[in-house]
Amino acid sequence: MKIGAFAIIIVLASSSAVCGEEITGRASVVDGDTIDINDTRIRLNGIDAPESWQKCRRADGAEYRCGAAAAFALDNFLAASRPTRCEQIDVDRYHRVVANCFRADGQNVNAWLVRTGNAVDWIRYSHGAFADEQGAAKSERLGIWRGEFDLPCEVRARKMGHRLTC
Repeated sequence: MKIGAFAIIIVLASSSAVCGEEITGRASVVDGDTIDINDTRIRLNGIDAPESWQKCRRADGAEYRCGAAAAFALDNFLAASRPTRCEQIDVDRYHRVVANCFRADGQNVNAWLVRTGNAVDWIRYSHGAFADEQGAAKSERLGIWRGEFDLPCEVRARKMGHRLTC
């Protein structure tokens, strides 16, 4: 019992030591809410972008690959002001760094994705940090808000045969 408690303390101490670290470099886009910098996979904190294979509908009913569109938009946005700096806040269950990221000019990448309708405010993790950005994107019908879409977390859950936990 004492060894188990000691192991838990070591794990907690080592995981908190990495929080707050910064990762800076040229970002490669994996998908609309995930990037790689210097061989480190980074999941953007508090947002959820459509999956790269996910389809949405425009106002006219035409389907398009909204996940691919989000990834391309993110790539263009990051390319305009390099390098990208990410402030680590956690590590997720897939061993990705969870971070708030910024372009060299200081623009918040996470907020920009939501503000342009390329991602949603994932309240479960953000606690509403991007509510204003999402409200603006929705009212201006930007990105996925131009038509109909399913929340990315719902699409993933259906594909994996899991119950919804968004």
